[in-house]
Amino acid sequence: MLNVAREKLASGEVKRVLGWEKGEFWYDLTPAFFETEESLNGFVYNGFSGANLSKYLIKARDWEGKTLVFLKPCDTLSFNQLLTEHRIDREKVYVVGAGCKGMLDYNKMKKLGIRKEADVTDRQAVLLGKCLACKGKTFYAFDEVIDDEEAQKPIEVEDRFNEVKKIEALSPEERFAFWRSQLSKCIRCNACRNVCPACSCVKCVFDNPNSGVASKANPDDFEENLFHIIRAFHVAGRCTDCGECSRVCPQGIPLHLLNRKFIKDIDELYGDYQAGLEPGSRAPLVNFDKNDPDPKIVMERGENA
Repeated sequence: MLNVAREKLASGEVKRVLGWEKGEFWYDLTPAFFETEESLNGFVYNGFSGANLSKYLIKARDWEGKTLVFLKPCDTLSFNQLLTEHRIDREKVYVVGAGCKGMLDYNKMKKLGIRKEADVTDRQAVLLGKCLACKGKTFYAFDEVIDDEEAQKPIEVEDRFNEVKKIEALSPEERFAFWRSQLSKCIRCNACRNVCPACSCVKCVFDNPNSGVASKANPDDFEENLFHIIRAFHVAGRCTDCGECSRVCPQGIPLHLLNRKFIKDIDELYGDYQAGLEPGSRAPLVNFDKNDPDPKIVMERGENA
């Protein structure tokens, strides 16, 4: 990967490289722009490069020259969705597909007494939650791909809607109690919103001091619910299920389950749909088809939930 980045940067074909660098801890890799060959000495790609870099291309859209970006297979879905929403300029990006063996969850490793990636013998046991719902090794957008046999091996995936179905099986009171117990942990750090590729508004209502909902801490139960429910509605039909919201949550709230509930309902009502499969595809919620279910059905589902 470094060879490609150095070559493109040295030739002037790209002005910068978007990748990962070491964070505060060795397992805490963070997105970073590299603008010189020397700065690329800090580039790192390993099992902790879990961050989806597609959203960071939004800020690079207005910069001079092309940006080379490394995207894992699942990240390319978010990239295409951002193209669909005209948030990034395809002509200003050079996409390098980065082969992925599945990203690691340091907390799982720590519980098993594993201190470095080289000591992992059962990768499946320490994968990030989002990787357990891996969508496959296909790149949906790329200019070139850097892959190998190991990265092409399929990951043993779970039914991504298993946990959603368990929550659906609860009574309304039990479901409410579940989400209250989870959302009450929220400290409104905005990490989920800031990392989400679908949350790409220039200005957010939750940053408007006149909105009445801009506070960082949650003054009451209503606002705790409001923030996350509005966010889930905001990304419905556009969420690629990249799992970044749950990955970065410092409180361990399973925020991706809210999004997956919407995805499951959309699939059941309008047919299977994966956001970001190709640029320009229209999501069921912003499209009309004469075979769409009668709105009454949607209302009845809500009443019976």
